[in-house]
Amino acid sequence: MSDREASSITGTRDKDYNLVWFLEASLRNAVQLDEYIGDAERDGDDELADFFRRAQSESRKGGEQGKQLLAARLGRSDG
Repeated sequence: MSDREASSITGTRDKDYNLVWFLEASLRNAVQLDEYIGDAERDGDDELADFFRRAQSESRKGGEQGKQLLAARLGRSDG
């Protein structure tokens, strides 16, 4: 299904849907990476655990920026 078809089905503009999707994906990724960090730590792989921690930090950063942008946009209507 194309984005245009999804937009007509959901009634949500693509750009708004994309922002909500990005926010959810970033936060879900941060949660998933916590499991990967634990797996790496249990196997004694500090290099991999550190890699996943850095990735998790970036996901949190993206989630936080997405939340701020969404909050700023919720108060205004662009038609």
